Amino acid sequence: MYAPFFGLSKEPFSIAPDPRFLFMSDMHREALAHLLYGVSGGGGFVLLTGEIGAGKTTVCRAFLDQVPAHCAVAYIFNPKLTVVELLQTICEEFGVDTPPGSASAAPAPPASLKDYVDALNRYLLAAHAAGCHTVLIIDEAQSLAPDVLEQLRLLTNLETAEKKLLQIVLIGQPELRDMLARPDLEQLAQRVIARYHLPALSAAETGQYIQHRLAVAGPAGAREPFDARALARIHALTGGVPRRINLLCDRALLGAYAHGQPRVNAAMVDKAAGEVFGPARLAAAPAGRGLGRRPAVIGALVGGLALLAAAGWVWRADLLGGAGVIARPVAAGAAGAAGAASAAGRAAASAASPGALAAASAVAGAGSGAGAASAAAPADGPAGKPAALAGDASPALVEPAAVLASAWRDEAAAWRDLALHWKLTLPQGEPCEQALAEGLVCYRAASGLGVLRQVARPALLQLRGPAGETAYVKLLGVDATGATLAAGDKRWRVPLPALASIWRGEFATYWRAPPGWRPGPDATDAPATQAWLQQRLAAAGVPASAAAAGASANAPPSGAVQLREQVRTFQVANGLQADGRAGPLTLMLLGRADEPSLLQDR
Repeated sequence: MYAPFFGLSKEPFSIAPDPRFLFMSDMHREALAHLLYGVSGGGGFVLLTGEIGAGKTTVCRAFLDQVPAHCAVAYIFNPKLTVVELLQTICEEFGVDTPPGSASAAPAPPASLKDYVDALNRYLLAAHAAGCHTVLIIDEAQSLAPDVLEQLRLLTNLETAEKKLLQIVLIGQPELRDMLARPDLEQLAQRVIARYHLPALSAAETGQYIQHRLAVAGPAGAREPFDARALARIHALTGGVPRRINLLCDRALLGAYAHGQPRVNAAMVDKAAGEVFGPARLAAAPAGRGLGRRPAVIGALVGGLALLAAAGWVWRADLLGGAGVIARPVAAGAAGAAGAASAAGRAAASAASPGALAAASAVAGAGSGAGAASAAAPADGPAGKPAALAGDASPALVEPAAVLASAWRDEAAAWRDLALHWKLTLPQGEPCEQALAEGLVCYRAASGLGVLRQVARPALLQLRGPAGETAYVKLLGVDATGATLAAGDKRWRVPLPALASIWRGEFATYWRAPPGWRPGPDATDAPATQAWLQQRLAAAGVPASAAAAGASANAPPSGAVQLREQVRTFQVANGLQADGRAGPLTLMLLGRADEPSLLQDR
């Protein structure tokens, strides 16, 4: 209904599990890695828990897409079963012949529990002999009765002299962890070989999640319908739970459309929350982000910090936990009280909310004319080299406005500067065409920091200003608290929450094409490219025998099939889409040793 009004081709916040909208945060990727590790662990239980709507099903679907070809998987989504019903369902999911007497055609007596266990054991032994690994996934596992959990534990006793025959993955809400902590389930708890609790999205990840879904639903360049305060309010009201985010964003966009408003503000979000969640959640949610909607408190806090700063004390925010400490430096700087108050105001606003950041910056700027400009602290590198190659110390933290003011507006100039990290000087013209002639390929995505950390190379970030203007900076380094950015000879350090206010996750980078590679669907078919792939896969610890488990003993895999299985094994181990095709991300990871790296900022 409202999609065309906002320039979107489809509604972006449906709660239906559309794979096109799959968003994998760093936490989701870690949860997926735990599941994949558990499957290779040789039996026992793997445990994934999370709040309602946290994305457990999203992780499970990604897991099912990446399960190796030699695995047989059964999925049970309704665990409110008796012991016999559970065993019957497992047999049906694996296609095991129903034990004699279990059919409804009497007068045969009903099948006993032993009948089902014996039939399942025969199937598991046959699958093991054929090189097939058997996995049982049970969703909503917090609903399992204690006697059913005990029967599942007994199923893991089905084993050979070398390995257990059945891997069981339990997915459920947090009370599942409490259940397994009970003394009567201690034996089962000791068989859990991997466990992960999926937390809700952080404030920065909430913004990235919303931007990702909008990007999938609309053409590139469509205007962001949520302002910064609205995004902060969405996180406060939903707690970062994806399903709640979808419900709230959908209703907020519908409300804005009904009133003919192209932008959603915090007041509209509050009104939508009252309609979707009821007044109780609206009253319980914190106002804004921390102190974001209490200007009097912010003013008092900034004023108090200013007095402390004048006395030589500074505020050091803990950007990981949202807390902070007040500490006095060993030697007070030469800056005056006005400059110290400016820094304190910016730090306090950063700890409060994205909206408060801009407000405190304006207050601080009024008292210190050149404070904001000097805070940027650019680091100059040698002429003709990017700042990252100069070896300068990490610059001071700055606010997003300082970065936007000096970022590139010319994308081609940004690409040419980025090419210097690959020791390539590009002339004027279309940079990607010129780079391709030199063996470098341009890559664009909107996947956020998770993928950037994975490929671990300098990249261009596409920033968005408050009026929708586009600018570009280089990402040189990133850690848990902040990112090191650069444009030309200027370099900054930006906290990750502040970066999220001007960056929607869009980035671009280069990767070096392997020998024989050429663009197109048959990009890696050349013998030189396949030889390179085999060499890099072997160096990554993926042996040529990795494909054997998925091939018939009478029909060993061909070279192409074996290589595809090796690629797939590598992709599963690295959290990539496991399609067996060596696409750009796979080639980037395999060729990482020959590529420039991100700085490891501390």
